[in-house]
Amino acid sequence: MTTREPQLSYCAEQVRRQDRDRFLTALFASAGRREDLFALYAFNLEVARTREMVREPMMGLIRLQWWREAIDGIYSGVVRRHEVVRPLAAAVERHRLSRSHFDRLLAAREADMEDAPPATMQALLDYAEGSSASLVLLALEVLSQNGEGREGPAAAAGRQVGIAWALVGLMRAIPFHARAKRLYLPEDLMARTGVRRGDIFEFRPSPALAEAVREVADAAKAHLIRARALKRSVPRNLVPALLPAVLAGLYLRQLAKARYDVFDARVQEAPPGRAWRLAFRALQGAY
Repeated sequence: MTTREPQLSYCAEQVRRQDRDRFLTALFASAGRREDLFALYAFNLEVARTREMVREPMMGLIRLQWWREAIDGIYSGVVRRHEVVRPLAAAVERHRLSRSHFDRLLAAREADMEDAPPATMQALLDYAEGSSASLVLLALEVLSQNGEGREGPAAAAGRQVGIAWALVGLMRAIPFHARAKRLYLPEDLMARTGVRRGDIFEFRPSPALAEAVREVADAAKAHLIRARALKRSVPRNLVPALLPAVLAGLYLRQLAKARYDVFDARVQEAPPGRAWRLAFRALQGAY
């Protein structure tokens, strides 16, 4: 006789299929908070993949506006009939999630509708904080028991982890974005290192591109170091929201082994043993 695996909720299944890394981190949250994390991460999937789901940037902006109005409805008590909006509304109400983080996340995602890359490294960091750190801060609020994740060391660590995670993800996604002739490498960095867009769009590795990617990877490492400097002040119940730091570190190692060649197949591979590495850190209350 075989035993059936428990059926996942809609949000959990979407995250499992499309954002395996965050799905694994959510499994280490307490059972009573896990579904609310899945709702939050499923919402993030909906907005993060907007550019890939539309043919014209204007259609993407319209889709983001739909989500902005859905968030308005959640906070005004008029919840839309949608498989992600409803569980997200329940999470917002249960944990009194901050509206400002949703607003900043959606505003940052508007940049995805632009073809031009960020002008400067600071512009890239601002995008990473808005799109990724905002999500980590919301996850901390879901896991908070006495408001300890809303400010102080935990929130400061969350911002650093979110920025690092976004920087790593954007570098690993360079081949994916190149297919659509999109770039997230800052223009000033490309100019200084001599990166040619044509090389990227033709999937040609170059020493200049490797150097630019290495600089962004070094920035990600610096944010991880700052986040981990605060780990003694972060309550254990909040750690699952910060576990992407573990995976970011693993992906950075793979980038280094590939000599920062983002077209190397190793860069796209899941880190070996990532689940048990997450478990080990979570048991230690570390990230």
